[in-house]
Amino acid sequence: MNTPESGVNSLEVRKLAYAYPDGTQALFGVDLSIARGERVALLGPNGAGKTTLVMHLNGILTAGHGSVAVAGTPVRADTLKEVRQRVGLVFQDPDDQLFMPTVRDDVAFGPANAGLRGEQLDRVVKEALERVGMLEAIDRPPHHLSFGQRRRVAVATVLAMKPEILVLDEPSSNLDPAARRELAEILRSLDVTVLMVTHDLPYALELCERSLILSGGVIASDGPTRELLADADLLAEHRLELPYGFAIPAV
Repeated sequence: MNTPESGVNSLEVRKLAYAYPDGTQALFGVDLSIARGERVALLGPNGAGKTTLVMHLNGILTAGHGSVAVAGTPVRADTLKEVRQRVGLVFQDPDDQLFMPTVRDDVAFGPANAGLRGEQLDRVVKEALERVGMLEAIDRPPHHLSFGQRRRVAVATVLAMKPEILVLDEPSSNLDPAARRELAEILRSLDVTVLMVTHDLPYALELCERSLILSGGVIASDGPTRELLADADLLAEHRLELPYGFAIPAV
């Protein structure tokens, strides 16, 4: 895999528009940039186009108009292999990602398909599991783990590919408070660009200094998470709500 150029943004989306085959227009011209190492939350109501946007980042969907580039590499049919190594998608349900007999096999699946073998493969698998605090589960069947543990293993399967950008879909959903906190600590420790799609506004505030609001197929707001979440009118306009009684902590 080619090494990304230094100084190049992890993600560049320009004038991205997309309509589904039935004619439903999901994106109307999305522009955004995410610098290397940033942690950014993507917020928005249901139907705003968040999933459609994410599916363009690794070529699951192809731009009807506009462009997407990951670490300077344009997302096109002839670059999909490289792009998919650079964009790590972590699905909302870890069971959509874990399908092998053991945790080791699941984490090794991507790197093995990319050509790693032997000691090198074993080292990459163990490093990825260590980064998410799941090394002790390496030989266990994934279905024997708790939901929170399975989500951490799902993150490890992506980290094993050494991605440029980690894209997480609702990472805090269905987690108990302890698992939620443990995942937050892991995400803060990673030296990788993060785009977090979430309805969990307090989690966005905890983990991401910057947030984007996608609404009606366009980026409606882009700024510091604290400022966006403190703007009650902005949240109401885009059908976003903080939990009852939640107050933005003082700086």
